[in-house]
Amino acid sequence: MNEYEITCPVYLISGFLDSGKTSFINFTVGEEYFEIDGLTLLLICEQGEEEYDEQYLLNHNTVPEYIENKEDLNLDKLKELRRKYRPERVLIEYNSFWSVKDVEEMEMPRGWGIVQEIVLADASTFLTYMNNMKSLFMEMARNADMLTFNRCTEDLPLANFRRSVKVANPACEILFEDKNGDVVDIFENALPYDVNADIINIEDEDFGIFFVDARDNPETYNGKTVRIHGQVYKNRDPRSDVFVPGRMAMTCCADDMQFIGFLCKSKQAGRLKAGGWVNVTAEIRFERAHEYNDEVGPVLYATKIEEAEPAAVEWVAFT
Repeated sequence: MNEYEITCPVYLISGFLDSGKTSFINFTVGEEYFEIDGLTLLLICEQGEEEYDEQYLLNHNTVPEYIENKEDLNLDKLKELRRKYRPERVLIEYNSFWSVKDVEEMEMPRGWGIVQEIVLADASTFLTYMNNMKSLFMEMARNADMLTFNRCTEDLPLANFRRSVKVANPACEILFEDKNGDVVDIFENALPYDVNADIINIEDEDFGIFFVDARDNPETYNGKTVRIHGQVYKNRDPRSDVFVPGRMAMTCCADDMQFIGFLCKSKQAGRLKAGGWVNVTAEIRFERAHEYNDEVGPVLYATKIEEAEPAAVEWVAFT
């Protein structure tokens, strides 16, 4: 991506063949929020079973251009298309067998730059692709801003799908849609971790879920042992046996960042470095605490504290 101010945003849409890219783009260009002034240039690098209705695209101020060979997607070609159409925005339906890294690093016309990477995946065939072309999918997911699993059914291990993506890209927003295209909450009746395990292991991306659920359901967690990865928040008193291991959380945007975490008691607290990162194994008890305005809340009694590296993404989504 070039170093200049982006005046023509480029949206990169990738996914394996028949993952729903065409349907997604058709839906997007027809949405009211997308129908703004100026022309949309759609670069089609792969043709699946569903074809575009070019008249429909034109009705929504979108012009298609087909790129059949990877070598044709280059700076000269993009400059040619810029002169021809003067687009306000560009959508790229990328070929699933081309390296996403190539287009991410490709030089673009001045003012053009990728602002969002979206990946589509057919949940019903995801395991097959992962077994045969895992490296290709992980390359798509590594820098994705959003990944949508469509055609989801209850019998599929959707929580495992989510975890596979989060390992590669903890910051990626992951959505699940059923066969009707409606978004489903895969954790509506289940959590992404085992609350009955001897030690409940909270992955970095699940810290926000744990924080909310532990507050709302004390009976589930009281007396349980948990392992979390967090940043140290503490006062300056070296004699204090209290600190808070937690994370910065974003409710809707960067301006709404806040620190979330639970009170933790340990004789090691005074020796911990404020702002450092630790892995904490602790028993959860629900007690009345001054720090909770004298109300009952989760208090962690640490049995093990280890220094740790910062999380790959230091903030978590929190609602």
